[in-house]
Amino acid sequence: MSHHAPTTTGVSPEGPDAPAKVSFWALTLGSIGVVYGDIGTSPLYALRESVLAAVGPGNPASEPVVLGILSLIIWALLIVVTAKYVLVLLRADNNGEGGTLALMALASRALGRSSGIVILLGIISGALFYGDAIITPALSVLSAVEGLKIVTPHLETFVVPITVIILIALFAVQSRGTASVAKLFGPLTLVWFAAIAVAGFWHIGQNLNVLLAFNPYYGVNFLIHHGVIGFYTLGAVFLVATGCEALYADLGHFGRGPIRFAWLAVVLPALLINYLGQGALVLADPKAIENPFFLLFPQWALLPMVLLATAATVIASQAVITGAYSLTQQAIQLGLLPRMEIRHTSESLVGQIYMPRVNMLLLMGVLLLVGLFRSSSALASAYGIAVTGTMVVTALMAIIVIKRVWGWHWIATFALMLPFLFIDLTFLAANMLKVVEGGWMPLLLGALVMTIMYTWRRGSRLLFEKTRKQEIPLAFLVANLEKKPPMRVPGTAVFLTGDPEFAPTALMHSLKHYKVLHENNVVLTIETADTPRVDLSERVRIEPVGHTFSRVVLRFGFMESPNVPKALAIARKHGWQFDIMSTSFFLSRRLLKPAVQSGMPRWQDRLFIALSRQANDATDYFQIPTGRVVEVGTQVTV
Repeated sequence: MSHHAPTTTGVSPEGPDAPAKVSFWALTLGSIGVVYGDIGTSPLYALRESVLAAVGPGNPASEPVVLGILSLIIWALLIVVTAKYVLVLLRADNNGEGGTLALMALASRALGRSSGIVILLGIISGALFYGDAIITPALSVLSAVEGLKIVTPHLETFVVPITVIILIALFAVQSRGTASVAKLFGPLTLVWFAAIAVAGFWHIGQNLNVLLAFNPYYGVNFLIHHGVIGFYTLGAVFLVATGCEALYADLGHFGRGPIRFAWLAVVLPALLINYLGQGALVLADPKAIENPFFLLFPQWALLPMVLLATAATVIASQAVITGAYSLTQQAIQLGLLPRMEIRHTSESLVGQIYMPRVNMLLLMGVLLLVGLFRSSSALASAYGIAVTGTMVVTALMAIIVIKRVWGWHWIATFALMLPFLFIDLTFLAANMLKVVEGGWMPLLLGALVMTIMYTWRRGSRLLFEKTRKQEIPLAFLVANLEKKPPMRVPGTAVFLTGDPEFAPTALMHSLKHYKVLHENNVVLTIETADTPRVDLSERVRIEPVGHTFSRVVLRFGFMESPNVPKALAIARKHGWQFDIMSTSFFLSRRLLKPAVQSGMPRWQDRLFIALSRQANDATDYFQIPTGRVVEVGTQVTV
């Protein structure tokens, strides 16, 4: 499922060390459900698409072709997933968290100022992930419901409508949170892996020749003898590894040990047995290629398997959807997207969030895809590019982390990572051959999201530089105010600002219009750390500026939702008598207008202004009680 950001069906709010409190077996079972839902449903379509890519529809597949494809599938799972992700990348964590944006924060911290390229890589992988988050639910649910055609051909016309109903229901229940449903994820997915392994095992027994596919010679031989078609087939073979970014992204929720154990003991054996079983079936009956997965099962087991497959694909989709919320939350905190409404759906689990706007956009995208492509075969072409693109980016950032953070010699770093990067680039090139068939979709969507992220980041920086020129240093203003003090009113005023060194706009406007000051004044800045979470002891920093002013900095991790009143309550330990009922929060609301001469093209100006209008209210985002907020309007040209 490519880089989904840490999914929110996690274990504990207390950060990287917390999973130890939950038993190893509970975490292993949880990871089987959440982490491996996507890669576990790949057998529904991966072998079928690979064989059809090699021989074309209607042609029987010979034994060398089937063995060659099986060999490529086996080695893709062993090299790409097991070696690269399970053994190497699970070690590259940012305070216990994994995923591409966590890796981006780690790499940019290691590079210091020269991290522009790392930020760009993070934006690319984030943008591609949204493509993946839209394709996964559409492709996996469609491929499961298509099993109805095998049960009885009369049901073919109902496949798309049933898929649409399931998807609408899936997105509709998101606002209730996933904690209650997540308890079923692990056991259900475990049943799924057991069922696909038993079916595969039975068919391997009918033709033990398929075990020859473990010899890499068959895969290499297939590629050499099939030229361009062999290369094209690689794009379909890659579908077996589509969920591997997920096991890295969920590192913070389940821990390295349970994720590794679940893969090596349950998931990998079940997948290998099922693919080999499908291969044996296709050799025995070439016509079975129309749907080798469902045809592994006897007629009486077909309907139960369609239902189990639908449940498994809904679980796979759930992991990507919650991943999209987490990724969006991280992107907002890292300054790549405007503020959006974040609702917490669990009192105990910090990671459990729901974002109405993201949910709506994802649903629209998923339904549009189902309507456009109408079959899992057509959609499979669109899938690989998003995932391989993310994997290439992950490999590039891992090189920086291994060299700079782990302190390896560059020869050792390249010796470890270049073979993986070469394989990822080969898969990306193979998938690029499918641009016309549907690969344009994730590229188009990725380009759109990249444009939005880049515009928001650049526009915010230009706006910051522009307002900085007009601002007065805070220390200078406070010194003047203490020489000639204006009238004082009881209570505390908190002025929010992005730069604690300069007087906030809201403070300047308040002085200009009311000509009074509160007894206590706080200039408050909210910082995002480049770690996933910030320890409570480091949450608040207070320093006095004059007798009646103090500067307060609140620090939150990029996976935390900033809650200002809660954080300020901690400030009491530092001696600040904070009482929410005698405190007023002053925020400046900017009305943006395009400038005659701007640092960006006119279309980008307009996009930035449109995005800022869509941004969620700072009051809601920082969870400040609405009744305590005074907003001061200012007009700024961008």
